[in-house]
Amino acid sequence: MTLPAAPLGPENPLPALRPLDETHTVDADGRSGLPHDMARQIGYEPLTSVLPARVLDGYGRRRTPTGIDTIVIENDRLRATVLPGLGGRIHSLFHKPSGRELLYRNPVLQPADFALNGAWFSGGIEWNIGATGHTTLSCAPLHAALVTAPDGGEMVRLWEWERLRDLPFQVDLWLPEDSDFLYVGVRIRNPHEQPVPTYWWSNIAVPEGPETRVVAPADEAWHFGYERSLRRVPVPGWEGADRTYPLRSEYPADYFYEVPREARKWIASLDAGGRGLVQTSTDRLGGRKLFLWGSGAGGRRWQQWLTEPGTGGYAEIQAGLARTQLEHVRLEAGAEFSWLEAYGPLTADASAVHGDDWAAARREAADRLEAALPRAAVEAAHEAWRGCADREPHEVLAIGSGWGALEVLRGGYKLPGTPFDESAIGDDQQPWLELCRSGAFPAPREATPPGPSLVSGHWRDMLETALAEPLTEYHLGVAQWHGGDRAQAVRSWERGLELAPARWPLLRCLAVADRCDGHDGRAADRWSEAFGDLCAERREGREWTAVTAALGREAIEALLAVGRTAEARSVWDRLHPETRARGRFRLIEAQLLLAEGATGEARALFDAGFEVADLREGAEILDEVWSALTDDPLPEAYEYRMRPRS
Repeated sequence: MTLPAAPLGPENPLPALRPLDETHTVDADGRSGLPHDMARQIGYEPLTSVLPARVLDGYGRRRTPTGIDTIVIENDRLRATVLPGLGGRIHSLFHKPSGRELLYRNPVLQPADFALNGAWFSGGIEWNIGATGHTTLSCAPLHAALVTAPDGGEMVRLWEWERLRDLPFQVDLWLPEDSDFLYVGVRIRNPHEQPVPTYWWSNIAVPEGPETRVVAPADEAWHFGYERSLRRVPVPGWEGADRTYPLRSEYPADYFYEVPREARKWIASLDAGGRGLVQTSTDRLGGRKLFLWGSGAGGRRWQQWLTEPGTGGYAEIQAGLARTQLEHVRLEAGAEFSWLEAYGPLTADASAVHGDDWAAARREAADRLEAALPRAAVEAAHEAWRGCADREPHEVLAIGSGWGALEVLRGGYKLPGTPFDESAIGDDQQPWLELCRSGAFPAPREATPPGPSLVSGHWRDMLETALAEPLTEYHLGVAQWHGGDRAQAVRSWERGLELAPARWPLLRCLAVADRCDGHDGRAADRWSEAFGDLCAERREGREWTAVTAALGREAIEALLAVGRTAEARSVWDRLHPETRARGRFRLIEAQLLLAEGATGEARALFDAGFEVADLREGAEILDEVWSALTDDPLPEAYEYRMRPRS
């Protein structure tokens, strides 16, 4: 398939010692008054960083026609188009008899800063695993292969090793003959000797129209706005509006439905004529949610940002392991979670679905679903699939990362049905394989920024017993930091600094530690020294340009935070010209000019126009900088607020 796409660009080579600003959080005070099980699961081992994943922030907004690998699954009724190289996203689900696309199908591939580690794109059905938010695998390749399905036909298996929680998972997709429903079998396995917090939400983008209504079997929901609080609200009406119609809210919001335990689990999005898509599942996947952008300026601007002009908007209907996306569920040692989902068309009586009687609307949708796909049939399909979940693939379609193969080699795990073959191990994994086999972390053959760190306990143990070379101390410190042993991390980085031929990676880690401890002046010193050391060492090439941009951005922000404007300007002057031209750095330049008192020049940058490609979901930095420049209203092009102004 060919789509206009903006390239992902290089990974950010700096280890993500601090989390990206994740908007979906509730503090301890916000958890008071919540049901006990919900509050406990919200507080159950939330992430403190996205390590060992790397941040993806090197993309821009220039789109060119790009070939994208697809896997097409079809029968006489449905055609599903899957993107194995982009998280296994179902890009399209087309119903042949009616000629209808059931999903919101984005006509472009435009990365935006929504995933836990940055790059994400809108549209289709995505599989979110790991922790609260869009998965770090949103733009990553998955393994894919053909497997024999329960009915003897072909089934597509997607699988990978999820690195935030070190859990292997699989997604099996098949279309029984003459079926109007795509079946999706999901399994998450815990091969470890201790429990692991687990997360899963299937996110389905659906077209958003003025009379589109989302129907689910609930009379109450938990509302989460970007004020970062949860509150129980009635369904469908709340504060004078029917919130089951996505365009009748002003601001973006989540509605996590209180689906009764004994009720069938389903959610549907239906247009003015009562037609649309329904998702249902076995009971393990018990949560249901509506996400809406709302009709306000900020939500509309985000919708435009994620696609091309003239494209309609979307909402998301979702299904997850817990009642809300703020929760993580305990998966016991050696155990697994599995369930079956089904996706297909639904046609209901429009007058009932859109009537004032919410109970009648729910009953109409539920009855039509039961007639099209009985609950018992979904349970039976799950049982039949469970007997096939361990079947070995017979034809490889796509290759994912080598991280799963590395973990299987290290741990000796037996994972029937999801082969992590050693042939997938690449350059990023090779040094760690050598550490595993020889007990020593190899020195790089040429000057290059350090590769990715591994941070789980077994890798930390190996690093602690390896020869204390500077690169080993660097990776050990990252693992200790991730494990919460920050004092030991600092000691490891300081030891490495004594003999390191390149000091900037260690200085940068120490700068982050100082910043987290409130030593802003010393942090600025170290960031400034680190950037100077990098500039003395750096070579030509994409990876060096990426690390110079990432470290320069951090150094400028740290120096401006302590009022050292001249030093911040010195860092700016040493950035590559193409880096300074990027929208993110145009914003940084405006902040720098503002600090220098050049308000008119900073205002001129806004007037000339720029786009911050990696603007974070929920970020208000454009509003904040503009407000420091002028009392004029924020121009529409910079309006991305997702909550009311306080």
